[in-house]
Amino acid sequence: MPHRAHVVSLRIGHALREALSGGYRRADLARDVLAGLTVGIIAIPLAMALAIASGVAPQYGLYTAMIAGVLIAVLGGSRYSISGPTAAFVVILYPLVAKHGLAGLLLATTMAGLILIAMAYARLGRFIEYIPESVTLGFTGGIAIVIATLQVPDFTGLVVPSMPEHYLGKIHTIAVHLGQADAGSCLIAVFTLTVMLAWPRLRLRLPVPPLLPALLLASLLGVVLGWGGMDVETIGTRFHSVLPNGSEMGGMPPFLPTLDWPWHRPGPDGEPLALTLELVSELLPAAFAIAVLGAIESLLCAVVLDGMSGKRHSANSELLAQGVGNLETPFFGGITATAAIARSATNFRAGAVSPLAALTHALAVFAGLLLLSRALAWIPMPALAALLMVVAWNMSEAPRSVRLIKRSPRADVLVFVTCLSLTVLFDMVIAITAGVVLASLLFMKELAGLTRIVDISGNSAYVESPLPENWKVFKVRGAMFFAAADRIAAELSRAARELDGIVLHMQYSSYLDAGGMSALERLMDECAARHITVRFSAWQFQPLKAMAKARNGTPGPLDVSFPSLEEAIRDILTGGRENAAR
Repeated sequence: MPHRAHVVSLRIGHALREALSGGYRRADLARDVLAGLTVGIIAIPLAMALAIASGVAPQYGLYTAMIAGVLIAVLGGSRYSISGPTAAFVVILYPLVAKHGLAGLLLATTMAGLILIAMAYARLGRFIEYIPESVTLGFTGGIAIVIATLQVPDFTGLVVPSMPEHYLGKIHTIAVHLGQADAGSCLIAVFTLTVMLAWPRLRLRLPVPPLLPALLLASLLGVVLGWGGMDVETIGTRFHSVLPNGSEMGGMPPFLPTLDWPWHRPGPDGEPLALTLELVSELLPAAFAIAVLGAIESLLCAVVLDGMSGKRHSANSELLAQGVGNLETPFFGGITATAAIARSATNFRAGAVSPLAALTHALAVFAGLLLLSRALAWIPMPALAALLMVVAWNMSEAPRSVRLIKRSPRADVLVFVTCLSLTVLFDMVIAITAGVVLASLLFMKELAGLTRIVDISGNSAYVESPLPENWKVFKVRGAMFFAAADRIAAELSRAARELDGIVLHMQYSSYLDAGGMSALERLMDECAARHITVRFSAWQFQPLKAMAKARNGTPGPLDVSFPSLEEAIRDILTGGRENAAR
C-alpha cells in the first residue's frame, strides 16, 4: 500500500533527501535561512529556560539545541521538525538530576537514544496511531500542571532549599514558603506575562515573537529595580562559569561544548559517576520513560506538520534520528531532545522548505552562545518562570481538553482524567500505560456490546425458502472475539433450547478469534448433547482463515458451514448433513 509507506519505511536522512530531490533552488535556501534564524532567536531563551527547569545550567539547553538540532535534522524523517529541549521532559529530568546529577541525566539520555534506535529498527513508528487522543491530552495536561507548579518558586522569588519528589509534597512546600514571596520577583513575573499576552494584540507588521520583547523589557525592569534596591535573581547571579584563566563569570561560558563521557560529568555531589551495572539498572526506567515520551512527542509533532504542510513524514526514520541525536548529544553535554511542536510550527509558518532551516536554527543558537552570553546573563529568573508558565499553558491544550470533556463519550473522559491525575501524582509512564490499558478495556467493552444476535427466521429479505418446522435462523452481527463470544454463545444456547435446529448467518461478523472459536465449539457440543442441529452460513474471509488454521481433525464450525444462507437451508431440507453436528 503506497499510501502507508511512510509509517513503515526506514531511511537515514529521509526528509533531507526528499526535499533536495524535489528541485531545491537558491530561493528555497533563502527561505530556509530566514526561517531558521527566526526559530533560532526563539530557541535561545527557551532552551535556557527548559534546561534550568530540568535542574541544570542554561548552557546545556543551548548545547542540546545546537548538537541534537543538527543531527536530527540531517538524519530525520520530518521535513520541518525542529528538535531540542522541550517542556515535556521536565517532569522526568528534574527528579533525575536531583538524584543522579547531570551525569545521571546524560547517561539516561544516552540509554534512551539506544532504545529509540531499537524502536526504529523494530518499525514501531506506526504504533503512534494506537494512542488515543484522551491519553495524549491527559498526560500532556498533567505535565503542564507539574511544569507550572515547578515555576512558582522562581515566579514569586521563594527560597526553597529543596523540592520533594512527589507532587503533593511540592504543593505543601510551596504553600509553607509562600509568605516569603519577593515583591520584585512577582512584579517582573507578572510584567513578563502581561507583555507576552498583550504583544500579539498590537498586530505589528514585524513578526516578532512575544517572548523576545517580554524578556528584553523584563531585563530592563530588573536593572531599574536593582537601582531602587530591589535585587532580583538573574541567570548571571544564579549560575557561574569558570573561564580558562581560572576566573569566574556570571551566566554561561561563551565556549563550545567539550567532548567527554556522559558519566564523567558532575554527579549529585559534583563528582563524576562510576559506570556500573547497578547504575545502569537504576537509570533504565527513566531511560525508557525518556524514549517513550520522545517517540510520542516527535511523532505527534510530525503528524501536526503533515497536516499543516500536506507532506508525509517517515515515522521510523524520525525515530532513528531522534535515537542518534539523544545517543550522541550527551557526549557534548547536551540534555534530552525531541521535536518541539511550537518551534516546528513556527519554522513552517516562517517559510521553511527543507531540514536546512533546522540547521540554520542550530547555527543561530551557536552564535547566541558565543556572542550573547554576557547579555543573556541579565535575564531575570522570574521572567523565565513566566515564560515557562506560558509554555506549560500552550502545551496543555486546555481548549481541546475542555472540548473533549464536553463532547466525548464518558469512557474517553474517564481515560483523560485518569491519565492527567496519574501524571501529576505519580509518573508519566504509569499514566500512559494505565491510560492505554484503560482505553483498550473500555473500547473492548463497547465493541463487545455491539455484538448481538437477531432472529431473522421470518424475514423474507434473508430467508427466501420456508424453514423446516421448529427451526430458526439467527444473524450474528459484530465481532466474535473473547469479550463477546461467551455471551453470544450463551444467548444462542438459550434460544435453541426448545428447537430442533438453528442456522447461524455469519455474513455480518467480520472477526473471529480463539475465544470466539472456543465459544462456538462449546455451543455445538451443547446442542449436540440436546440433539439440536447447527448450521453456519456466509462466513467472511478472516473467520474462514482462522477456522482453517485451527482445524485439528475433529468436527468444528467449518464442517457444517455453507457459502450462503440459501444453501444452508437447502441442505437442511434435503437432509444432506443432518447428523454432522450431532
